[in-house]
Amino acid sequence: MSNNHLTRWTSEPAHSKALRHFGTGAEDRGFAVSYEPVIELRNVGKTFGGGVPALRDVSFSVPTGSICALLGHNGAGKTTTIKILSTLIQPSSGQAIVAGYDVVRQPGKVRANISVTGQDASLDILLTGRENLVLFGRLRGMRRRDARIRADELITQFDLAHAADRPVSTYSGGMRRRIDIAAALVVPPKVLFLDEPTTGLDPRSRRDVWSLVASLSAQDVTVLLTTQYLEEADVLSDSIIILDAGQIIASGTADDLKRRVGFSYCQVTPMNPDDLSRIDVALADFEESEIDYDAGTASVPAPDGVATLSEVLRRMDQIDVELADISLRKPSLDEVFLHLTKPSVSP
Repeated sequence: MSNNHLTRWTSEPAHSKALRHFGTGAEDRGFAVSYEPVIELRNVGKTFGGGVPALRDVSFSVPTGSICALLGHNGAGKTTTIKILSTLIQPSSGQAIVAGYDVVRQPGKVRANISVTGQDASLDILLTGRENLVLFGRLRGMRRRDARIRADELITQFDLAHAADRPVSTYSGGMRRRIDIAAALVVPPKVLFLDEPTTGLDPRSRRDVWSLVASLSAQDVTVLLTTQYLEEADVLSDSIIILDAGQIIASGTADDLKRRVGFSYCQVTPMNPDDLSRIDVALADFEESEIDYDAGTASVPAPDGVATLSEVLRRMDQIDVELADISLRKPSLDEVFLHLTKPSVSP
């Protein structure tokens, strides 16, 4: 399959829908999504010591002002891609362009137009949140007065006024992630790379970060993020790229990828959640069956639609399980991801 993928988006960007959902009001300000790509990879490869390729002939583009999610199992090549685009490592082959500059020939120009946040906050935890933001501004060449003004703006935008003058060491995980992203925006970049931005956060803090990321397009910032939370990619991204063993195996919008699977799922909800373990056994021979104990549901692929539903019902009768609900539904992004990456074989 060709690896020449151009990311696409719907008529209403995903982050616009996310902003309405989170209630920020930013959708009324309009978005700067453009067809002009700000990130381009052309047949990029990367091989580390030992000759094992981490990336193989990877090509994709990300439009200006959009949010693109990189998905993949551990070792798929997500972080390697981010490191190449942020000039931390050089590609072994191919070309990568960020904000119009070649990452190998013009790394300084690239770095002047990007910001990067990793899984661990890059803050001085002994300083206050405000002091960290001013420090980042000064390090980026801002005058002290301008750095203080910008810090105040970001503290308000990121809802951190109540904690701005406390040491970062006293912040919760969600607050640290917010101040870390704020620090990356002290000098507004053209491109923001977010590597696992919500790893380790509780659901409420994760959604707070989603709201902040969704609002960045209103500031003309293009976001490329890696994530292990597929719901995050579904909610936030205009386009998704799935990497497996260093290669792109699928790309498009979340809806594109869901349609690509080509079949529905049969989902059952037992009256008694304790029955899920018995349901798991009864449906074990279905390929890619899934039990969600938190949601109290079981799902199996339903390529035959109603016929699959009837077979599931028959098995529930056999084990005498009473159902609260049974239905056919579209696949979730999690199920799409599992379906597309299942044949993966490590080199």
